[in-house]
Amino acid sequence: MKPKYMDSDFLLDTVAARELYHRHAEKMPIIDYHCHLPPAEIANDQRWTDIAQVWLGGDHYKWRQMRSNGVEERYCTGDAPWHDKFVKFAETMERLVKNPLFDWSHLELSRYFGVNERLCGESAERIWKKCNVKLKGKGFSAQGLMKKSNVRVVCTTDDPVDSLEHHIAIAKRPFGVQIRPAWRSDKASKIENTKVWNAWMDALSAASKTPVRTIDDFREAMAKRHAFFAKVGCVVSDYGLTEVFSDAYTEAEVSRIFRKARSGKSVTPEEARKFKSAWLFEGLRADKKANWTAQLHVCCLRDNNSDMFEKIGPDTGFDCIGDWPMAVPLARLFDRLEREDALPRTILYSLNPKDTELFATLMGCFQKAPDVGKLQLGSGWWFLDQKDGMKKQLEALSALGCLGNFIGMLTDSRSFLSYTRHEYFRRILCQKLGQEVENGELPNDLKWLGQIVEDISFNNANRYFGFNS
Repeated sequence: MKPKYMDSDFLLDTVAARELYHRHAEKMPIIDYHCHLPPAEIANDQRWTDIAQVWLGGDHYKWRQMRSNGVEERYCTGDAPWHDKFVKFAETMERLVKNPLFDWSHLELSRYFGVNERLCGESAERIWKKCNVKLKGKGFSAQGLMKKSNVRVVCTTDDPVDSLEHHIAIAKRPFGVQIRPAWRSDKASKIENTKVWNAWMDALSAASKTPVRTIDDFREAMAKRHAFFAKVGCVVSDYGLTEVFSDAYTEAEVSRIFRKARSGKSVTPEEARKFKSAWLFEGLRADKKANWTAQLHVCCLRDNNSDMFEKIGPDTGFDCIGDWPMAVPLARLFDRLEREDALPRTILYSLNPKDTELFATLMGCFQKAPDVGKLQLGSGWWFLDQKDGMKKQLEALSALGCLGNFIGMLTDSRSFLSYTRHEYFRRILCQKLGQEVENGELPNDLKWLGQIVEDISFNNANRYFGFNS
């Protein structure tokens, strides 16, 4: 019998796929090694009174589609009542057939709220009321939802100048889920905007208790903060890049560029690239020394609608896939790091699908014992974390890399309801393997394949990052 939408066999249309999912993938805990959850909400065990707060409070995926459906901005990021925002999203859902939001939203409604009817304008009021009643119940706080979702580890995304006070507070009052910081130092690289960059450098000076006037001061301050993050449990860094910076530079050039910018003078585009190249190389070298894993997120063209950026700021749904050459600068960066034995474990993500096979082959040039899968092809990210994007990532990794060593899915989300994205990914993985068994393309050895599924779902990431969860 073919599965029905959102039933227990959703996306699983072979016997082998169902066995792989229900006997192996479904039971595995979750490691969410990259997300944007607010640590304060975890520490305070945040609760919500309205489903729209959880769903629409910071979800630019939904805002983009609501705008596409002619919804006014006040229902997206504005001051409209939560109820009205929910109704507008429900009406938009009627038009989102085949969009991943359609599946994700219905997964969340079904798994967390027991709602199994289609969300639309007609059903919006009923579903809104039912979800809001559920939100009042036990287990619907930030920590409760994590435990309900069988989450073991979460890595947030944190600026080097952050106090990490909420991570420290959580560690003092553990609730069964490791909450670790992740080092995101992008603001240190934004030297082209001298005013904003200098303000951040002042914040770094205060956080590190180190006056930052020269490039050496900067390195000392960053080293102090790096060590502090490690003390609080950080083992992951993250670099959000437009392109990969690996231009040639000298120590004298970088020193001069830093002094110039620190004095408030504008730098040229060439000078900015040299500084960014030094920042990225030295950051990755520090990660290797600390035995951290680095993540490179590349090819996002951000804030394209300047009018809306000025009105409501970044991360509000006005970014798109970027297009920069990747092979030469990334190979050059990795080669330089490897010659100094300074290349850390690294996960590569590109928002541009043209880079998937490129990354999968470049990784093979720098794999190295004793790490298993030292370089990883990251799961489908952002615009690519949908069925087609996940399938293509799995195909490229299968054909050009080592699928069995893949560290699996992450949410990259600001919502505590997004853990169903791990379920979505696992179902797609099991369907792929199960269908190939059915077609005679893989041996009908479900014990062997089941172990691979369990490893990709949880075990590989647990080993790779050293979480021991």
